[in-house]
Amino acid sequence: MSDRMRRLIEDGRVHVFDGAMGTLLYDRGIFVNVCYDSLVLDQPDLIRGIHRQYVDAGAEIVETNTFGANPVKLSAFGLEERTEEINRTAAVLAREAVGDRAAVLGAAGPLGIRIEPWGPTGLDEAVSLFRRQIEGLLAGGVDGFILETFADLNELACALEAVRGLSDLPVVAQMTVGRDGKTSLGTDARSIALSLEGSGADVIGLNCSVGPAEMLDAIEEMAAVTSLPLSAQPNAGLPRTVQDRKMYMASPGYMAEYARRMIDAGVRFVGGCCGTTPDHVRKFRDAVAAVQPRQATVTVGTPGAALEEALRDPVPLERRSAWGRKLARGETVATVELMPPRGWSKEDLILPARELKVAGVDAVNLVDGPRAQVRMGAVLAALIVEREVGLETVVHYSCRDRNMLGMISDLLGAAAAGLRNLLLVSGDPPAQGPFPDTRAVFDIDAIGLTNVAHGLNRGVDPGGNAIGAPTEFVIGVAANQGAVDLEREVSRFAYKVEAGADFAVTQPVFDPEALERFLERVQAWRIPVVAGIWPFLSLRNAEFLANEIPGLQVPDATVERMRRAHEAEEESAVEEGVQIALEMIERVRPLVQGFHISAPAGRVDVALRVLRESGIRSTA
Repeated sequence: MSDRMRRLIEDGRVHVFDGAMGTLLYDRGIFVNVCYDSLVLDQPDLIRGIHRQYVDAGAEIVETNTFGANPVKLSAFGLEERTEEINRTAAVLAREAVGDRAAVLGAAGPLGIRIEPWGPTGLDEAVSLFRRQIEGLLAGGVDGFILETFADLNELACALEAVRGLSDLPVVAQMTVGRDGKTSLGTDARSIALSLEGSGADVIGLNCSVGPAEMLDAIEEMAAVTSLPLSAQPNAGLPRTVQDRKMYMASPGYMAEYARRMIDAGVRFVGGCCGTTPDHVRKFRDAVAAVQPRQATVTVGTPGAALEEALRDPVPLERRSAWGRKLARGETVATVELMPPRGWSKEDLILPARELKVAGVDAVNLVDGPRAQVRMGAVLAALIVEREVGLETVVHYSCRDRNMLGMISDLLGAAAAGLRNLLLVSGDPPAQGPFPDTRAVFDIDAIGLTNVAHGLNRGVDPGGNAIGAPTEFVIGVAANQGAVDLEREVSRFAYKVEAGADFAVTQPVFDPEALERFLERVQAWRIPVVAGIWPFLSLRNAEFLANEIPGLQVPDATVERMRRAHEAEEESAVEEGVQIALEMIERVRPLVQGFHISAPAGRVDVALRVLRESGIRSTA
């Protein structure tokens, strides 16, 4: 290790990064299904040669071939146990290739998974994963680190924490933005700069995703609000398909012209990302030779100031909806679950919903593609019920089928249409449904979506951008009191409450003691809990839930009761199912604030009978 990179930062001059590694590897016949990071073990001479090409072209800083060399991404190739070895070897190869001619930065990119608040991976876990990569790079003798192509400021902060926990070497921190100048989470360039200003990074900037023209606009925004040195490594334009190959079309001369403009905007470190080659770097070198950066005029700001200004207090729970008002006042609530129809006939929704309104239920729960079945969308089904029946709905909304941008769009549209009550779930995998080859999205899970919805309730999107008036969602989440891994379920429940959940709905209760144990475990994060109740229609129904629904626990004794009733006569099974449901309600009534009654096979009459005979709704 040396102070090479530190000297480059402190000398006040413009310096040149290298270009793409993956582009050259692909051009040399390395297929994209190969782990590029492990080539430092399998083809070290090839990696050394590319590093030398870039230094010969004029690069003063080279990056190790370790962009994806973290345990998560390496696990796809069965190489997670070799994380430290791959990173150490990559650093040694880079140093051997460039000697004293250039500084070597250890490169680290995103983990490839969502971290909190948008996913299930905790911040501490993310730091630990990054730490393994950083330890390997340090052992190989890097001069500093470049954390690049991040879209999530939280994840970049985890990578920085991993570095700072092990080293005080210089760090270049680079985010990636789209053609609109924002990250995929919607964070704009100014907010990026303000957030990174106090992060502990020595150089901040942008790389990848867009060509130089779009990146210049974003860099100018960053330069207006930060005094830190800036870096820029754009792609060689956007890729185009040429004879079935993705080609980057921006010429070295064109890239160099924009490099000069970026320097005028305040950039101190310039280089290239995807599609750039040693030819591009030669032009960068010529463009920046002996050029001093201008002193940017900085607008005084503090990290997160824009976000704090945009955030608003949520509308009080009792003012968001009638459902929210009853929850806030501690009233006992009752809902019945309806499946949207498989077809498009709205009468299949309206008729049972009218029955439920007359019965006095507080809301209808509309399920979103349960067990990966194709049905009318829950959001549109809810609009039909609320507008044509005048009964509030609780909309189940699944993360399975949409990326985060699509979900944000749906939620904003739902808010504008007047829908207020949500039950956010991760969703059942497509393999459980009739189209097992369909690919799930799962861009974020229920925890992440709860964070998104809570942010909208405070008037901001995930990128910290104001959306105008806050939405008024009453945010519900699911709880599985009978989960096999109860520790994980308790932890996830805590995350959901901390993310902004207003109420929870349990899995159907067949074991009151399990629910009591779960509620004791989550007492510190207690929110209104609505107990799921499922009246069995038949022995087959009970056996199916007991054996084929993941995560649902039905005691053997309960199944045996249904078996004895079935053997008596068919109608006795329905009677026994209703009786079991009534017993569950009576047992858990002191523990919960309400009940969510399922209507198996669309049997609304059975659900209404449970409501009436339990006394939950005497008008039923």
